Amino acid sequence: MKDEAAMKSDVQVAVIGGGVVGCSVLYHLTKAGWKDVVLIERSELTSGSTWHAAGGFHTINGDPNVAKLQQYTIGLYKEIEEISGQSCGFHLTGGVLLAGTEDRVDFLKMMRAKEKLLGIDCEMISPQEAAELFPLMDPKHFKGAMYSPLEGHLDPSGTTYAYAKAARVQGAEIYLRNRVVDLQHRPDGSWDVVTEEGTIHAEHVVNAGGLWARECGRMVGLELPILAMEHMYLLTEDMPEVAEINETTGKEVLHAVDFEGEIYMRQERGGMLMGTYERAGEPWSVKETPWAFGHELLQPDLDRIAPSLEVGFEHFPAFQTAGIKQIINGPFTFAPDGNPLVGPIRGLKNYWVACGVMAGLSQGGGVGLTLANWITEGDPGFDVWGMDVARYGDWTTMAYTQAKVRENYSRRFRIRYPNEELPAARGLRKTPIYERLKARGAVFGASFGLEVPLWFAPEGTEPVEQVTFKRSNAFGPVKAECKAVREGVGLAEISSFAKYEVTGPDAEAWLSRLLANKLPKEGRLSLAPMLNEKGKLIGDFTVAKAGPERFYVFGTGAAETYHMRWFQEHLPESGVSLRALGLDLVGLSIAGPKARDVLAAVTDADVSKESFRFMDFREMELGVIPAMVGRVTFTGDLGYEIWVKPEFQQQLFDLLMEAGAPHGITLFGGRALRSLSLEKGFGSWASEYRPIYGPFEAAMDRFVDLSKNDFIGRAAAAKEKAEGPKRRLVTMTVEAEDGDVFGDEPIWRGEDIVGWVTSGGYAHHADRSVAMGYVTSDLAQDGETFEIELLGRRLAATIQAEPLFDPQAERMRG
Repeated sequence: MKDEAAMKSDVQVAVIGGGVVGCSVLYHLTKAGWKDVVLIERSELTSGSTWHAAGGFHTINGDPNVAKLQQYTIGLYKEIEEISGQSCGFHLTGGVLLAGTEDRVDFLKMMRAKEKLLGIDCEMISPQEAAELFPLMDPKHFKGAMYSPLEGHLDPSGTTYAYAKAARVQGAEIYLRNRVVDLQHRPDGSWDVVTEEGTIHAEHVVNAGGLWARECGRMVGLELPILAMEHMYLLTEDMPEVAEINETTGKEVLHAVDFEGEIYMRQERGGMLMGTYERAGEPWSVKETPWAFGHELLQPDLDRIAPSLEVGFEHFPAFQTAGIKQIINGPFTFAPDGNPLVGPIRGLKNYWVACGVMAGLSQGGGVGLTLANWITEGDPGFDVWGMDVARYGDWTTMAYTQAKVRENYSRRFRIRYPNEELPAARGLRKTPIYERLKARGAVFGASFGLEVPLWFAPEGTEPVEQVTFKRSNAFGPVKAECKAVREGVGLAEISSFAKYEVTGPDAEAWLSRLLANKLPKEGRLSLAPMLNEKGKLIGDFTVAKAGPERFYVFGTGAAETYHMRWFQEHLPESGVSLRALGLDLVGLSIAGPKARDVLAAVTDADVSKESFRFMDFREMELGVIPAMVGRVTFTGDLGYEIWVKPEFQQQLFDLLMEAGAPHGITLFGGRALRSLSLEKGFGSWASEYRPIYGPFEAAMDRFVDLSKNDFIGRAAAAKEKAEGPKRRLVTMTVEAEDGDVFGDEPIWRGEDIVGWVTSGGYAHHADRSVAMGYVTSDLAQDGETFEIELLGRRLAATIQAEPLFDPQAERMRG
């Protein structure tokens, strides 16, 4: 495979790393029309994690957008075989996913519904039916199962070489046995890629370094949140049971996953492969990866995986008499949540990453397509938030990464409930009032590493939530919090919002170019979406004009790195200063009909309805505390958002609680806030508003001003409006019983799927279960009825054109 021609001196893209991911990126770049591209590999192709991979592929993923890219990857293998003439060793066997508990059965029902959104018809089956498909199992250990048609395995090395050869056929070059030793950034944003055999000047660099991705990141001052874990699987000797299945069915043994045993299985020649994600996982090479490591395996540790194997031998009796031929133990890299790290790095022009791709044979094609689109067209072409490297901030230290990766690895086959908050690496970021909230029974979640109160346990009860697919012990307390807001006044911590300060003589012009709505006048607020060039939603902000050349922009906290990357890419060389405030600015919100009374009690400023109108924003003193106050709240009620420096937050909290005591002020958390906002039909970033939706699809018509200057995405937005959106965001009431939708459930009309749910929950004041989601525009009419599939049941749902609470917005504006 080594290219005998002299190494090029100038290229469009240099891809670092010759595993399945790097070769996929290279292939997709050539497919996109960029032929002047090269791949540089320190050793031979597949010399990292790829060569010892178990080789399985599937479409199952908690994020349907990632699952869609896995589906693309599986469909790609025939194409690269034809172009390259290289076999991938493709075996499409189908698979059974086995559930040992009723909760796991419910989990599989959720997965089945998500697969339907991809057009994949998985089937819920009984343990006995599963045993007919997979005779190696003992059905008495299981409660149910799901059959999935898009599962199988292939040859990892053959697949990698197929990508590589297909890329070479289309113009790429590959340089083997040539390690990259340094990366130097030129002033124009291009890169000098310094290798052992010389320097290549590249317009773009892709870090697909796999086990060495951290080292390639450190060359540019970047510490990527990835860690390698030892992963073991065993190969058995030939098994007569396998031979019998092959002979009687004429097919290979299906893939199988036993979630309770935390093991996966497939046929390997005349025997079986059995792998496990054991709970006592072991990190490998925690701080740095040796450059000399290559085609080597790690020492097996049967004791570590013995608990899983014992369960496996019990659940699959044929393994009890099978001889073990080989135990494979090799390192694979993981990100903290198990999904890949893909995309451009904020502040490093033309530096891209494609790493942490643990499931390279399921996801490698989708990752390659995504990154090639992003490099060549400036946009990934898909909703890749679940894989975007920007979902992490600079708080993801090496210790944080190790804790979360170990946790994720140990939970690979365990249920993650929709209301479950995981314990590893918690308490990393806290606001000044954390202890005050904790003392009042706060149950915390983590958002972008920050501890945020979800709900408050009543006095005398343990502040712990029961994990479930249905309604938890939080249901009653959240209902009480909502009642307090709607009938009196509630106080919430809002420091988890992202806050940006934009100043300078060109600040207004720059923001106007970025945002699709008119900017507010001084002392006012406005709501503004942000679009990409294709007119799709990449942000949803509240903008405050605090002075002639000073703006504050408030958005979703989890998207801070994502949005800062976009802001900085479009920042002019002069005239605008931009700063992400993070926890340098913290906030509290008071909301409810008594909110004005509480605010008036702590300030001499005139906060009457006439003097402090809805969407006003001003600086004022609260007690002795300097604060910025906006008359707006996500509850859809009368309310205020109050922003102060962190050194003032404790005193502000005490002041508001004291002033609110005569009015019965009650603390409320994120769950109540979402319940209250659902009653108003308010969407939010990363659920209703994502880069696959246009603003008119997302029912944001009134926040897009096509009459103003040529903002980014204006032409595409105008086209969307003129042609009419093909789908539309709607709010529906759902005839739920003991559980509510979470998101990603199919919306049915008869036997057709006509949309999907983006988020939902229980609207406690309206006393209705609510879902938000997208349906085809012809059906997006008041009173139209549907069914939403939840945990295997279809629940009646009806579109509500008007908000369930205060449809005329009299409370919010009063």
